[in-house]
Amino acid sequence: MYSEALRESRRYEQIAAKKIKETDRPLFHLTPYTGWMNDPNGFCFYGGKYHMFYQYNPYASHWDTMHWGHAVSSDLLNWEFLPTALAPDEVYDQNGCFSGSAITLPDGRHLLMYTGVSVYHTPDGSKRDIQAQCIAVGDGVDYEKYEGNPVIASDKIPDGDSIYDFRDPKLWKGNDGKYYCAVGNRPKDGSGQILLYRSEDGYKWDYFSTLIKNNNRYGKMWECPDFFEIDGKWMLLTSPQDMLANEFEYHNGNGTLCVIGSFDEKTGKLIEECNQAIDYGIDFYAPQTVLTEDGRRIMIGWMQNWDACAIREPEALWAGQMSLPRELSLKDGKLIQKPVRELESLRGEKVSYDSVPVSDVIKLKGIEGRCADIEVNIRPEDADNVFHKFAVWFAENDSFRTSVSFRPHEKTVKIDRKFSGSRRAIVHQRRCLIPDSENGCIKLRIILDRYSAEIFINDGEKVMTSLIYTDIGADGISFFCDGEALIDVVKYELFR
Repeated sequence: MYSEALRESRRYEQIAAKKIKETDRPLFHLTPYTGWMNDPNGFCFYGGKYHMFYQYNPYASHWDTMHWGHAVSSDLLNWEFLPTALAPDEVYDQNGCFSGSAITLPDGRHLLMYTGVSVYHTPDGSKRDIQAQCIAVGDGVDYEKYEGNPVIASDKIPDGDSIYDFRDPKLWKGNDGKYYCAVGNRPKDGSGQILLYRSEDGYKWDYFSTLIKNNNRYGKMWECPDFFEIDGKWMLLTSPQDMLANEFEYHNGNGTLCVIGSFDEKTGKLIEECNQAIDYGIDFYAPQTVLTEDGRRIMIGWMQNWDACAIREPEALWAGQMSLPRELSLKDGKLIQKPVRELESLRGEKVSYDSVPVSDVIKLKGIEGRCADIEVNIRPEDADNVFHKFAVWFAENDSFRTSVSFRPHEKTVKIDRKFSGSRRAIVHQRRCLIPDSENGCIKLRIILDRYSAEIFINDGEKVMTSLIYTDIGADGISFFCDGEALIDVVKYELFR
């Protein structure tokens, strides 16, 4: 059953992982077993546990020919590594097992669908990678690739659309009992689109519709689609490449996009009503969701940015991690994200302060640490004289700090890691717009986990994510105000 490529990956990761100390990993964010991790794959609930597969190079801490890594959890925070699930060992996936998803079949088996990448000989004699959708079926640990792969090849792509950019299938079962699959693609105009396929049994697939077209609005190729119903609306999550900045809503490069609307199940079309970025920080891409048994829609993304991968030292034993799981909802037609409620089970000692005046730089006793859940409510001391800038500095010592700052007159929040110890000219700052905040009142929830910060603004109205690799001994936290502010602070130590 096991190919030599899969056996070798499983042997190697068990040996290499022993070299990584638990204290060198984040406390509660998933990292690769060893080597390199990018996009989440096959995020699902199966056999009584949450499963997270991921794009994986076990042999080095950089991107290379993709495998599928695998981990399971009972609470989305404590993860157990399982052996490599997929290795590139067939003609149709010889250049990599790319991103995909998972679903449970009626007989209880677990079906994975992924993008296989193989070599295509063009009419002019050159070679290019071609992408097609493949499946493997298993028991939650071991998977066997289907003898009929690929199940969605280039002959099922609409005429003129790209056979080279055709990837990242997301599966679900429709209200009609049929299986559906959304796949990222590039049409003739070089922009992005999401194609929709349909199947009676999960094995034989046919093109159904073009779910939505980008029409060159938001970047180019749309990767890693996820499509689901939430709070009476349908939501498409996707990650556009080569985006142009659009004020504070979208940033340059590889970004994230959420499209909200309604779904015509007869025509297979998403009727778009509004859209927004998913994460406004530096390091968040390719999110995927799962529906929990109690009905929550939970999202996890790759906590990294392709344009900032050089922040990790090349000799590192692992690179890449997943974001904190986030509970999704809609409020006034906008996406709301909150830290998964299970995080509260990791809370330890509580330290709190009420109505503390800040007019320069201050520290508060007990407010420190690199694994912490911190809530800060900020308001002007004088409502008629709103401060110019307020900031929280963390992962701080005499040499380093990372900050999140709020300028009420500009209605912006900025995350800044330029003093975090990076030796590379990568992205260090990002800002987002917070409407109706010119009165100087704002709520921040800052989740720190050794090498990352996730900032939830106004109960999840906006989220900003950033990696930091400051020396772990830099654990100070300070508050700064240009003007006069009052703050309420609640800080929980996080531990396992």
